[in-house]
Amino acid sequence: MNTPSEDYHALLARHDAMRLRRRILAPAGSRAGECSAKAPQAYDGTADQLLIGDSLPLVNPLEELIAELYRILFERHPYLRSLFPESMAFQQAHLAGIFRHLIGNLHRTDEMISVFEQLGRDHRKLGVRPAHFEAFEAALIEALRVRAGVRWTHELEQAWLRMLRLAVSAMVRGADEAIAEPPSWDATVTSHELRAPDLAVLRVRPHQPYAFEAGQYASLESPLLEQAWRPYYLARAPHPDGELEFHVRARGAGGVSDALVHGTREGCAVRLSAPRGALALPDHLPADLLLIASGTGWAPMKALLQRIDDERARARRVRLLLGPAGETATAGEMYDAAYLEAFRCKRPWLTVIAADTAHTRFADAGLRALNGILPPQPGAAARQHVCLALAPEAATTGGRAQAVAARLAAAGVPAEQIRHDATGVVAVTELSASTTRTGLLSA
Repeated sequence: MNTPSEDYHALLARHDAMRLRRRILAPAGSRAGECSAKAPQAYDGTADQLLIGDSLPLVNPLEELIAELYRILFERHPYLRSLFPESMAFQQAHLAGIFRHLIGNLHRTDEMISVFEQLGRDHRKLGVRPAHFEAFEAALIEALRVRAGVRWTHELEQAWLRMLRLAVSAMVRGADEAIAEPPSWDATVTSHELRAPDLAVLRVRPHQPYAFEAGQYASLESPLLEQAWRPYYLARAPHPDGELEFHVRARGAGGVSDALVHGTREGCAVRLSAPRGALALPDHLPADLLLIASGTGWAPMKALLQRIDDERARARRVRLLLGPAGETATAGEMYDAAYLEAFRCKRPWLTVIAADTAHTRFADAGLRALNGILPPQPGAAARQHVCLALAPEAATTGGRAQAVAARLAAAGVPAEQIRHDATGVVAVTELSASTTRTGLLSA
């Protein structure tokens, strides 16, 4: 006999199957079968941003507002508790960070819609459905009323509702557009090698075909921390053997990274999310590439170099600016140096530049690398393409990828030719140094 939980998940599976069937059978160009939730037409995010900002003193601190929200949510819908990690402490702080990010960027409405569409696609691996968002909305409104008391107004409530529905409608659309894609992939660890006391290189083999592009990232879940996910770059280009490679540095916070570095061995199981990210190169590779990475940001560059190496027919110039992980590290401490040196020696098109970020700003190092690449002629910067991947552990070495990208753009490199994952979904996941889910219902 099935348990209530098994019946519930079977119902969700049937619901998804019916949505997929309606989507397949719908006439071309129709929206049949998709969620009816839509972003507000001509939505004025700036106006609501001002209203919501004015209301924050009534409900702050946001962490306490979120704690009240979850109390109400679980009291009304006990079955939703199983969608969350056992400890809710980080969950509450992280969701408060998500709200701060949304409120602070509400005037950039199109960008927020894109961010939350991606979150909606990623939420599928957590078992989140449109009905859950309805429950979340009701709990949030009740929590706002409780926190603000008699000072709460209908005008403020409507502003919060419009903001939430903008994000939720985008998440629902994102999830619906990905309905034919598996929500997650089971995989087995085939190799686990410690390269440093806090850093491991993992090879994993998915149980089902896993299509991705060099430069993308995937979120991983360990059985040691169920319901907790963290994104890592894929450090190997697609290969016929199907194995994937990840470079993971433990953070000492008891999260997913620590579980993968210290609690995982060959033969262990993990789960993968769908691949995402902005670093994947176009089909027709540019002739001049500058790759900038620090710490485990080397992982996507390793995959990109393998992808570039596969296209031997066209001559190109690639420069790799590689920095260490933190202020006290040096460029010579690169954990994958043997592989990089063997690769470089056989590829005359690749130049490796070491950046000692313990003594220089990484953005300045990037500019110096760019100046060493460009011939002294007008318009040279406009032909340059740049990929950036600064590891989370490199946060104090001179600024995030946005700062480096801004400096390169100011030097003449077109913004559309600078690829990095410092905005959008990855930025949302980096709102805290710890690890767990990402998004509105769960982080």
